[in-house]
Amino acid sequence: MLHHPSAAVGDAVPQILRQWLQALRACFTAPSWDHVLVLVMGALLAPGKRTVSSCLRMTGRAEAANFASYHQILNRACWSPRAVARRLLGLVVERLVPDGPIVIGMDYTIERRWGRRISARGIYRDPVRSSHGHFVKASGLRWLSFMVLTPVPWTSLVKALPILTLLAPSERSDHQRGRRHKLLTDWARQGALQLCRWLPGRRIIFVDDSSFAVHELAHAITARATLISRLRLDASLFAPPSKRTARTLGRPAQKGPALPKLKTLLSNPATTWARIIVSAWYGHVDGKTLEITSDTA
Repeated sequence: MLHHPSAAVGDAVPQILRQWLQALRACFTAPSWDHVLVLVMGALLAPGKRTVSSCLRMTGRAEAANFASYHQILNRACWSPRAVARRLLGLVVERLVPDGPIVIGMDYTIERRWGRRISARGIYRDPVRSSHGHFVKASGLRWLSFMVLTPVPWTSLVKALPILTLLAPSERSDHQRGRRHKLLTDWARQGALQLCRWLPGRRIIFVDDSSFAVHELAHAITARATLISRLRLDASLFAPPSKRTARTLGRPAQKGPALPKLKTLLSNPATTWARIIVSAWYGHVDGKTLEITSDTA
């Protein structure tokens, strides 16, 4: 007679792990919570890709009869990733950034996936394999991640701790579902505003690359947060518009006279530079000396 493994097959979840994750307990039902603990334990132990199958294998549940229940946590179980993200953000800020400004990095990554049933996938530029002279495209899902940038106690370097991740479906997927397509910067604006609402009274600084250097995003969060991004060297910069008086006619001006481009400032001998030291620059414990110039546009 064949013996079918029961649901209790596998290593027990350590009590210390249950205590660490107790703050997230209210976001899940009782059956889902037990499965979540197993998946988290397996993700901590699994080498290589942290798939559900790898997590089950590392926890001794590779032959469990209810293995499908663990897969359903990610595609069928009723729980709110948004509620989990809010509690996770609170834990990270409380433990690692109790005071001072909160620096949050924004970046996107491509999860390489193929298959007709993966409806949200699209064809995107691969930021890892592409360069200025070599363009590489990849098929997959585009995820936008918000990460708290903070030193952690066991290292002197700054670590990026993901606290909120959003799926940005492709334009083709939105058209097929009859939905309005949102750009990556639209998702970034919504995510940034959501984090601002979750952190009232705290100073927030968002750091990103040139993909997010757009006016719509900057103007949307300027009342609650600071946005640090990288502009193109040929970006068009303008002085603020002049103040209106009682005799000023016409519509209010949106911008003032044109300013020199960044490329011109680099080669201009009249540009004033200030020397600063950036701590922990790409692993340099002693910091790195940089020269900067500052202006308003």
